[in-house]
Amino acid sequence: MTNAEMTLLFDHVYWMRDKVLDAAENVPEAFIEQAPATIRDLRATLVHELDVEWSWRERLRGIPFETWGPDGELKPADYPTLGSIGHHWQRDEEVMRSWLATLTDETLNAPWEIEKPGGRPLWQHLMHLYTHAIQQFSDAAVILSKADSSPGELDFLEFLERTGQ
Repeated sequence: MTNAEMTLLFDHVYWMRDKVLDAAENVPEAFIEQAPATIRDLRATLVHELDVEWSWRERLRGIPFETWGPDGELKPADYPTLGSIGHHWQRDEEVMRSWLATLTDETLNAPWEIEKPGGRPLWQHLMHLYTHAIQQFSDAAVILSKADSSPGELDFLEFLERTGQ
């Protein structure tokens, strides 16, 4: 895996995020639902995705467990509005992109010992973040579509086509 390829995948993550956040602005009633179509309501889904991106990045960067562990977990109740989630995510995206920019192709392909001796290559951990985002944004799209505000296609080739890549 190369840095350029990983960066492209995270470009897709943030493109999906923006499409979902834009669609969510049209249906504030879907933000907190009593009976969501998925396992979480829209707010909890978005906060969960933001939390996973943040906490896994911090873990991979070697930040102490106390900072990102269960006590540091982001909580939906701390985000009363869609805007509060969006603002936090914009700040977090800057940190993620800055960190990704420091990763060489060699670093991405080297073992990252956070789960087991010998470790998995760092790119595999980052791929986990990418596929997790796809799942969470797909859940958000289901909730939004049910509320008549679909974000539209979120797939990778659509992203490439729409962004001219």
